[in-house]
Amino acid sequence: MLVHALVREDGTVAADELYTVAATLGMSDQQVRLCVKRLVAEGRFTHEGRGRRATLHATEETTRALAPRADFVRHAFRQDAGLAPWDGVWHLAAFAVPESARAARDALRETLVHLGGAPLQGGLYVCANAWEPYVEEAAHRLGAHDALTLLTTADLRRGDTRDPAALARSLWPLEEVADRYHRLDGVARARLDQLTGTAELTPPALLTIAVELAAELTRAMEPDPLLPPELLPRPWSGARAREVVARCWAALYRRDHGGARPALFRLYADITREAAARATG
Repeated sequence: MLVHALVREDGTVAADELYTVAATLGMSDQQVRLCVKRLVAEGRFTHEGRGRRATLHATEETTRALAPRADFVRHAFRQDAGLAPWDGVWHLAAFAVPESARAARDALRETLVHLGGAPLQGGLYVCANAWEPYVEEAAHRLGAHDALTLLTTADLRRGDTRDPAALARSLWPLEEVADRYHRLDGVARARLDQLTGTAELTPPALLTIAVELAAELTRAMEPDPLLPPELLPRPWSGARAREVVARCWAALYRRDHGGARPALFRLYADITREAAARATG
């Protein structure tokens, strides 16, 4: 998360910034070196130079992997702004991958859960959002597309439960998700006080705040199925926490003095600004 958060708009990460921010967060140089070594070995980044003068370059695969995350963050803010009302349609995916392709089967299952799906029964998952492009891309990549069935319905029942909000409560761990957003809210409010205060913040301090916010936002959103507001408790802690995060990103962007800023600065600032503009436009 630290390395990804520091990727600049040109796809690079400066090792000096990486070590400086890591130290502020309590990480040792050895931890950073091992992390970089692993990321390079996994083909996620290439490495140029040595020590603090080195530069990491995000590979095409890493850049592509970061794009869906931006899509999900953008969708969440659109929901919060009332710009993505639910159409009452449930999206289902079923698969029957043989035991001989267990790795592909497990990876597809994990992908469906990551995309906000919940298991209905063996090999059958449901989502409240139109996830088909992401599901099909993953199935193609895993060589399991021929074993995939996609369908939609406006009439979903589980036992005697058919009320959409009641179904959502039974299918997804909404209390756990809400607790993560409560934590994000606390961290974001503390960082907002720093960013809107009068004290001068150095570039490394701004980067550290950006990484902390990105890490907490990721921790909160990873298990979040991004259910439409119509299916969630009111008020929803996720919307409240993201509103504070949006204010933090706006303050970060104002505090930043340009230069080779991390892509997160522009990405999240653009997303939150776009949602606010559409909500008031």
